[in-house]
Amino acid sequence: MTVPTQDPGVDSGYRPADAPHTADEVRGSSIGELMRQVTSDLSTLVRQEVELAKAEIRQEGRKVGMAAGLFGGAGFGGYMVALFLSIALWAGLSNVMDAGWAALIVAVIWGAIAAVLYSMAKKNARRVRGLRQTNDSVQRIPDALKPHPEGVTR
Repeated sequence: MTVPTQDPGVDSGYRPADAPHTADEVRGSSIGELMRQVTSDLSTLVRQEVELAKAEIRQEGRKVGMAAGLFGGAGFGGYMVALFLSIALWAGLSNVMDAGWAALIVAVIWGAIAAVLYSMAKKNARRVRGLRQTNDSVQRIPDALKPHPEGVTR
């Protein structure tokens, strides 16, 4: 059985209810009991980290979906606008200059528009944070397994 010591989503704040707290309690425990507690704690920690990663993926997935939709919408909209306006602009410019030069001017204009749409989509994609909370807590796991000076002494 586990007893929450704080919010389970914030830190690895669960510990077995029967875990020894003092040096005397640890000295009184058998190696088997201590190994069972360590195994139980590690199992709980891994389960908590997996749940935290799932929650973060769901949360960040919405942002990724929004960014993907914006990229797709920008691409399709850009294509349609470029197609019809390019034809109209090319035809209009062909009245005052050679058709080849008119086509080149139209292509440069739509290249600039595509660059603006790409930079807006890239800016939105940067808002996706990733699994920062899970990554931070996983990086603290090795420290939790190291012996501490205030630990049990003989």
